[in-house]
Parts: sequence; C-alpha cells; structure tokens
Amino acid sequence: MKIKHLLLGLLLTGSVALAQKSKKEVLFTVNDKPYYTDEFLRVYNKNLDLVKDESQKDLDQYLELFIGYKLKINKAHKLGLENGQGYQNELKQYRGQLAKGYLSDSKVTKELIDEAYQRSLKEVRASHILILVEENAAPADTLKAYNQALDVYKKAAAGEDFGKLAEQFSQDPSAKENKGDLGYFSVFRMVYPFEDGAFKTKKGDVSKPVRSRFGYHIIKTVDIRDNRGEIQVAHIMVLKPKTEDAAEAQKAKDKILDIYNKLKQGESFESLAKQFSEDKSSSSKGGVVNRFSSGQLSSEEFENAAFSLSKDNPMSEPVQSQFGWHIIKFVDKFPVKTYDEMKPELENKISKDDRSRLITSALNEKLHKKYTVKRNDKAYKQVVAAVNDSFYKGEWETPDLKNYSAKLFSIKEKEVTAADFLTYILSQQKAGFSDKPVSKLVDRLYVKFVDEQLAAYYNDHLEDEFPDFAAVMDEYRDGLLLFDLMEKEIWERSKTDTIGLRKFYDANKSKYQWKNRVDVTLVSSVNQEMVKKAQKMLKDKSTSDAIKEKLNTKDKVNVMTSAGTFEEGNDALPKSLKFKEGVSDVFKDGDYYYVAKVNKVLPAGDKTLDEAKGRVINDYQQYLEENWVKELKGEFTVKVNRDVFEKVKKEVKP
Repeated sequence: MKIKHLLLGLLLTGSVALAQKSKKEVLFTVNDKPYYTDEFLRVYNKNLDLVKDESQKDLDQYLELFIGYKLKINKAHKLGLENGQGYQNELKQYRGQLAKGYLSDSKVTKELIDEAYQRSLKEVRASHILILVEENAAPADTLKAYNQALDVYKKAAAGEDFGKLAEQFSQDPSAKENKGDLGYFSVFRMVYPFEDGAFKTKKGDVSKPVRSRFGYHIIKTVDIRDNRGEIQVAHIMVLKPKTEDAAEAQKAKDKILDIYNKLKQGESFESLAKQFSEDKSSSSKGGVVNRFSSGQLSSEEFENAAFSLSKDNPMSEPVQSQFGWHIIKFVDKFPVKTYDEMKPELENKISKDDRSRLITSALNEKLHKKYTVKRNDKAYKQVVAAVNDSFYKGEWETPDLKNYSAKLFSIKEKEVTAADFLTYILSQQKAGFSDKPVSKLVDRLYVKFVDEQLAAYYNDHLEDEFPDFAAVMDEYRDGLLLFDLMEKEIWERSKTDTIGLRKFYDANKSKYQWKNRVDVTLVSSVNQEMVKKAQKMLKDKSTSDAIKEKLNTKDKVNVMTSAGTFEEGNDALPKSLKFKEGVSDVFKDGDYYYVAKVNKVLPAGDKTLDEAKGRVINDYQQYLEENWVKELKGEFTVKVNRDVFEKVKKEVKP
C-alpha cells in the first residue's frame, strides 16, 4: 500500500542521531512499562519542522500526543498484531533495505561513485579479443587461458593488425563479423573489469590481459570522446527484405523515398509512421522510441544519424542500417546529468555491478579486524576428511552431522560448528568450483564461509553497533503496528459503520455545503467567429459532439467543449460566466472566446451524504480516533513523572 509507506515516511523523516542534553530518565509509564526522555526529545526534535499545527509544538500538547501514540502501540501488542505474517514480512524487508547503508565500506563506495561519474562524462570505443575461461576454473585451466591471452597480447603490442588477430584468436562469436569492434560505450555498459581496462588504456594502446567472469580480454582503446548524453527520436522504418533480392531491396528503398517526399510536402510524421512504419513496437506511438545513449542500440548508423539531429535540424534523410531504411525525427535531447542528480542512480547500479565485490572485500577486511576468528584445526581436519571427489560430480552428500558438533570457530558469543560448515559446503556443490585437490577446495570455501558468517553476525547486531539504526528500527516497528491498528480499529470501521457514519453526518450537516452551482455546456476557441457558429448551433439544440464534428477538421481543432455541473469559483468556469439559464452571448475571458449554454442553476444548500462521503468519512475517522484515545486511557494506566517533564521543558528552547 503506497499510503502506508507515505505515512511511515512522514513518521520517520529526519535524522535520529541527535545529541541529548540530559541523561536518560523515565518520563512516563503505561501499565508500568517505562518510556524515556531521550526517545521523547528525539522524536519531538525530529518532527518539530514537520508539524504545521502550532499547538503540537507546545511540549504539554506534544506529550499528550506522544502518550496517545504509545497507548496505541500497547493496544496493538495486546491484540497480538506484531505476530501477523504481513507485519513480520514488511518489517524484515524494511530492515534489509535500511541495513544496506551499514553493510558497505563508505570510503570505497564514494570512490567508486566518483569514478563512475567521471567515466559517465566520456564514451570509449574499444575492440577486444576474448580467451574464454570459467570464473571458478581450476588453476591449471586458468593459467593455460592466461598464457594463450598473453601470446595474443604480445602479437598485438608488436603492431600486428588487431582486427585480424580478433578474427583469428578471439573466442567471442561476434568477432568473425565485427573484428572485435564493440563500438562506443560509457560507464556500466560492460562488465566492470572490462570497462576498467578500456578506460585505463590510452587511446591507440592495447591492454595486457584483463580477467572478467567470461575469461581474459585483450583490449584496444580505439577512441575516447565526450559523452553525447541521451536522445529521443521517432522513426519511420521500412524493413530490409528477408532474402537477398535486388528487386525487393529496390522496392524497400523506393518506399522510404516516397514517404520522405510526403514528409517534405508537409504531411504529418506521426500519421505516416502509424500508416507505413514497419517497426510495430513504435508505429502506434507515431514512431517514437525510448531515449537511448551511445552503444545502447545495435546499429551505429542509426545512433549517429539520430545524434546528428537537433531542433534546428529535426529530420534525417533516409538512413540505411543492417535492419532496413529509417527516416529519423528529433524529439528531445538529454545532456549528462550532474553529479548530485546521478549519485543515487550510480550508487544503486554499483550495488548490482561487479564493483560491489570491491565494497564487499573492503567490508570483509574491516570485519576481520573487528572480530577475532580462531579456527579449531582438529574440527577443520575432520571436515576436510568428510569431503571427497564426488563433490565435483554434484553427488557428494553430508555425513551424519551429529558427529560434527564440535566448534569450528566463534564470533564473540556465537559458535559456528563443523556441521554448519559441512551444510554450507553442500549448498555450494552446484556453484561450479573445481579447485583440486579437495583440500584446496575446502580451503577456498572456508574463506568464503567465514566472510559470510562475519557479515551475517554484523548484520544481526547492527542495533548494538549503531544507536541511530536501532532508533529508526524501533520507530518503524511501532509505525507498522500503528498503521495496522488504525486500519483495524478506525479506518475500516469508518467505512463499514454506516449507522455511525449517518449519525455523525446528521449532527454535522452544516459543515458539508454546496456553493451556487451551474449545469452548463461550454464551447471555447481563440477564434471568435468559430464561437459565434457554436452559439448558433447551441441555440439550435446541437450537442457538444455535433459542434466539434461540424467545426473541427482532421488537421485543425477549432473549438473545445466541456460540460458538467460546477460550483461557483471552479477553475473550469470562465470568471465572466453569468449564472443565468439559456445560451449566453459570446464573451472573452483571457485569451479565449466562450459561449455557454446554462441548462440549470442550482442554489447553495446541503450536500447529501453520498455527495460529501469522502470528507465525512475523513472527519468521522478523526472523531473516532479522538474518542478512542480517551477509551485507551481508561484501558491502560498512565503515570507521568512531572518532575522529569519539567526538567525536559527547561532544556527545550522555545
């Protein structure tokens, strides 16, 4: 529910890391459960700028609100709402999102954001030669691939033609057609190690072998230019014939030239795209395609033609690509965003990119320094002995884990057993690890296992490490409970309690009033003569549709019409309109001429319950809540420590 996230967002807006001026003391109790001054002051200071009602800034008033809030939370716990599966799932999801900011190395993250932004300002054209090797390949296979890549690098560095070397040695299937040329690209377009190699290699130079998850790349940086940003265009396309037939190819060319001539004669691009474009994904939208940047499409000819367009040069001549013929029309251009505009997007992409491994490595290093992990070598040898070569076939099974209960290592008070590690090894059996012998495989998985256990422990104890994290989680936890409670006790009741709603409406009917209203048909235009024609048709009892059909043409909208019942002062009504039944004179209001047919004038009066229902329900909800808090004060015992509260009042500046 979007409304839930909005309300919780308002509840939690602002920093919670505020220094407190006094020691933590009990401010009040609810059924002997204490609530402290530090939380009260933190929430008060955080929400001070958000409240518009000055009475809520008064500490005595705010204390009443805060006590009411805590009474509701106690009621939610009494009803057991915290045990609901939906509540538990949403709380877990929110904690996971909030924890992300704590489960990374901020210094490394910032360096990667800065690097990504600087690279976003440029576009690199690169070619590559790929020697395939699996990411988890055995050391011998990795070394073989590296030596092969090194031999190719030496040839390229010695000046041999890079395109021919790509055709001969590259294991990228596309190299046979493109000679390794990948065109222009910017940041995040390639896997990070490849991008890093391309951006760090000088124009015209060839890199030493660069390892990615696909294998080893030898990269030649062909060109570097300023990023062209993004562009949005529309196009009309005639597809390339499916077979190599000269006559069919000529027909396609003749068709695009005929369309181009129609455009030069002034015909609508959008209409022609809808009629004749053979790109079915865009033709219904007048040919408009999603905005794109360099390297995002698989046609350099199309991209270059599109980026050559502008407001002053809005349409291309027919352009041929490997897909067919295009006429391209400029829609809009979007320059590279500023650092501040791009920062959230960059941070999000980094978290999903190979760069995240650098952040994880930095965090792992920090956690190894923070927590001392000492391995029980006896238990470790027992684990190594339990794993055999059937692991490589995906057929290994864990032995009886009851025999592996010995502690392998501990993280503070948390003990991790040999059985835990064996279970983890089983979970990695299909991940493609091929290190041999088995002892090396287990060594590698042990390092990975310890890193994951450290990260999990750190994550589980963020509340202990960071008071601000704990405070936000407490508030979000209470906020979710409050939402569920309000939905159950107030919102649903206000919608379903029809008798109570009717009684509330009857008692407050004077609050729900119509102003003077008018049932009217309006016709407007910048052309006075058109409005005069519409006036005559209204007098002849023509409908709005008939007026538009008569006065508007296929190419030009001469009049606009609107009809309905409007209150006095409604923006849809011209200020000069007179509330008088019949067809009005032609009058001008602003830049437009109007004529109105007033069908009926409705005097001010009471709104019915149905007409005012939305506002009545809202007011009824507020009424129920105010009375509900009074009921809760009778259900729970509240005791306020007045001496402590007086000290709090002295600390808060007016």
